[in-house]
Amino acid sequence: MTTLDSTTPDMAGAIDTNRIDSLRNGFDANPKWRLAQNAVSQVSIDDVAMDRSIVTTTDYSFSTWLDDWKATNQKQSGRCWMFAALNLFRAGAMKKLNVKDFEFSQNWTLFWDKFERANYFLEAIIETGERDIDDRTVAFLLDRPLDDGGQWNMFINLVRKHGLVPQAAMPETESSSCTRRMNAILLNVLRRGARDLRRCLARDGSMDDARDVKAEVLDQVWRILCVHLGTPPEDFDWQWNDADRKHHRTGRMTPLEFVDAYVDLPINDYVCLVNDARESSPFGRTYTVEYLGNVVGGEPVRYLNIEIELMKELAIKALQDGEPVWFGCDVGKMFRRDLGIWDARLFDYENMYDVPFNLTKGDRLEYHETLMTHAMLFTGVDVVDGTPRRWRVENSWGEEKVGRKGFQVMNDSWFDEYMFEIAARKSALPAELQEALEAEPIVLPPWDPMGALAH
Repeated sequence: MTTLDSTTPDMAGAIDTNRIDSLRNGFDANPKWRLAQNAVSQVSIDDVAMDRSIVTTTDYSFSTWLDDWKATNQKQSGRCWMFAALNLFRAGAMKKLNVKDFEFSQNWTLFWDKFERANYFLEAIIETGERDIDDRTVAFLLDRPLDDGGQWNMFINLVRKHGLVPQAAMPETESSSCTRRMNAILLNVLRRGARDLRRCLARDGSMDDARDVKAEVLDQVWRILCVHLGTPPEDFDWQWNDADRKHHRTGRMTPLEFVDAYVDLPINDYVCLVNDARESSPFGRTYTVEYLGNVVGGEPVRYLNIEIELMKELAIKALQDGEPVWFGCDVGKMFRRDLGIWDARLFDYENMYDVPFNLTKGDRLEYHETLMTHAMLFTGVDVVDGTPRRWRVENSWGEEKVGRKGFQVMNDSWFDEYMFEIAARKSALPAELQEALEAEPIVLPPWDPMGALAH
């Protein structure tokens, strides 16, 4: 006979056979549940649960529509934030160049982000060198030393420091289009570097000693990046044929000169606006996320939390003024990839499972059910009597099997629930929010969902 003692688990919370029998009998007695089982055992749940009325009432017509170019393709990489930002810039560049097809080099920004972020990580390891190895922040840093993702401010840091080049000057490679293997190698090198830095500091090494260790690691990172992505050019020869078949030759240009010549947006006026619906995150306040960045000494990631209706107003105004809008969202929720439709009620899971799905947007953030996972570009909006009905989205997943040649449609209900961030002109904000941007930001921990797009 078994008796309970101090080492015996408390059985009060265990599932007993009577409970299992009750669940089995209850399921078998409900014809609706058995019908759902019959369907979903043969067909994808999303095929069964999709609300056909939403599909048939969602079309691809918009009162404002900017794009007349092809969608780009980030392939097997997490460079959505770069692609979306470069796609924003290329709209103006194509007008200046008088061409229908142009891309900035996404491999260029990838190279410099990897190199700068390696340095950023190693500096963070030096800064936290006196903490225990299992300190939560140290553990987070070691878990995510170098990801493909990023934020608007991080992209701007790269442009300001390293400039941009046309895709021909630094074209895609196998590793830029499929980063997994290269990233694994870099992670190994960076974690070894973190070990060596912490050991150096533990031996009472000076800061100069630590920086010598860091320099050696960065030498190795540079070498690996050059092998995988190619060596970034100091300058390049630039010439092109325009849409009228006229030839243009500029000659040698540096990457920073290329930005001055072909990026016509006032990047210094752009700020990050988020809709963080948690009760702990008041609107009208600025935020930052600890250890979220890529360029040491660059502009920190800073968000201004605003209400969702204001975010829509700012996005609509930008589009109607002829500017696409960079944004971050939780892309996989309530999305049908082949149809290219997002809608907050696209799948009727509640009736399918007879289970409530009633977490609010704030609840989902707090309980790890949502976060920013993808960045894209708004290139159109359909406004009826002053109210947005749907949004046109330029994705970076190529043209095949993604909406209509890589463009999708987001119904406005989805914007409310799963949109989190846009980049917008500071000058478009009300005066009180422009002033709020200057306030000292509230610092969120490194693992906060507001930093998730960079991971």
